Amino acid sequence: MYIMKNIFQSGLFVLLAISALFSACDKDDDVPNDRYMQEDQMGRPAINTVFVSAADKDAFNTTIPSQQNSAFAAKFQQALLTLNPGYTTNALGLDAATFTGVLATDVLTVSTTGTTTFFDGMNVLTGRRLSDDVISVELLLLFGGADGTANPQLTDDNVDSNDKAFLNTFPYLASPH
Repeated sequence: MYIMKNIFQSGLFVLLAISALFSACDKDDDVPNDRYMQEDQMGRPAINTVFVSAADKDAFNTTIPSQQNSAFAAKFQQALLTLNPGYTTNALGLDAATFTGVLATDVLTVSTTGTTTFFDGMNVLTGRRLSDDVISVELLLLFGGADGTANPQLTDDNVDSNDKAFLNTFPYLASPH
């Protein structure tokens, strides 16, 4: 009886997992050939959350990256200048139009031959290590000015590391609590 109960529970779990996977996709009836549509865009953490207005969320999330810049860069620039009216350039030397143009194309680029990092002072957006302090980097680029020292109260989230050490082997994520 115990073995049958475990088999039933395992089978039920697998069925629930599969149904959750398929229910996460949303069939778009207006798209021919039964293709599925994209529901969310989060190549760079917090960019969608901060720069895309509630009214534009669905449009941004379903716009392919190659079209995002032309569709959203001006709105991103307006949001940047609302958040930081004194913005001129950032630690990357990017003015508002150039920086928001980079941000509006929401993809995470990855260097397959060089350093992989979100930003380490020299390498910029060449990937992301689990230990990269992405939010502090984004705050620094938004509020830190040309040398990264302007608005020090706004350039760091003060969360300097994960609460548990990352693993040295795949899947590299920290063990659960």
